[in-house]
Amino acid sequence: MTGNGPAVVAEGLRKHYGAKRALDGFDLIVPQGTVCGLLGPNGAGKSTAVRILATLLRFDGGAARVAGYDVARQSDRVRGRIGLVGQHPALDEVLSGSQNLIMFGRLFHLPPRAAARRAAELLEQFGLSDTGDKPVTAYSGGMRRRLDLAASMILSPAVLFLDEPTVGLDPRSRNEVWQAIRKLVTMGTTVLLTTQYLDEADQLADRVNVIDAGRVIAEGTPGELKSRIGGDRIEFVVHDPSRMAAAAAAVLGLGTADPVIDPDTRQVSLPVADKASALSAAVRALDDAGIRFDDLMLRRPTLDEVFLHLTGAQVETVVTA
Repeated sequence: MTGNGPAVVAEGLRKHYGAKRALDGFDLIVPQGTVCGLLGPNGAGKSTAVRILATLLRFDGGAARVAGYDVARQSDRVRGRIGLVGQHPALDEVLSGSQNLIMFGRLFHLPPRAAARRAAELLEQFGLSDTGDKPVTAYSGGMRRRLDLAASMILSPAVLFLDEPTVGLDPRSRNEVWQAIRKLVTMGTTVLLTTQYLDEADQLADRVNVIDAGRVIAEGTPGELKSRIGGDRIEFVVHDPSRMAAAAAAVLGLGTADPVIDPDTRQVSLPVADKASALSAAVRALDDAGIRFDDLMLRRPTLDEVFLHLTGAQVETVVTA
């Protein structure tokens, strides 16, 4: 990394495929040592942006710098400071984990002993030392992804691009990859993450950029984005459907807006400011009114709801760009 500036900067990036505008004034700033989540509906331009920033695709307008170097004029310098993990592991299934990492080290022009030493370091770092001599065919999905991450770290890149790193993995394997990513960030690596899982961005990202139609339409911490569509909410399920109106009337005035009734789920939702006092007040009010409830919870808006609010797209369409 050169200097103390941002790890990634994109200013007005444009990319056209004929009449289609894949990127249309894309702006992005990623501070050093952070995880930036890039979210958007199918075809929004996420993968196009990553490919441009990783020097794999030329752009038609704007400017970009990665690790302090100009993406267009200093692409060789950029490639020497980045790592890239795509949607599918780039591993040789026949070779062992250790042999894969040594192979990548040699491809990066490390001498044989240095490649072997770096492979051992990475196997230890990613919790794969005990399986380093086993063929990749014996690895679980999470182990393969961790090995793929290890391969991207052969040269200790300043910036790591992760394009859908946990697609298709089971929850346990996803958690293994999340832990590996968190460890990389504590060691100073900057991560730009595209993901189809909104909870993944919520778990990992310091800041989230929502992209739609080739440009960023919102950015902030997950908490800041959630606050854009309201703060905390009290939600409770009324035991007797015929008493839903009475339940809503009982908590009227306790929140920052009127309660909302969902007759299909027997749920009443009430936005609140002071969650602790409002929760206890709501319980007292329902008890005083003789309203029985089956469930009561306090929750914040999810990134799923933020995404729907900002883009109008269905969450399940957030798969690839």
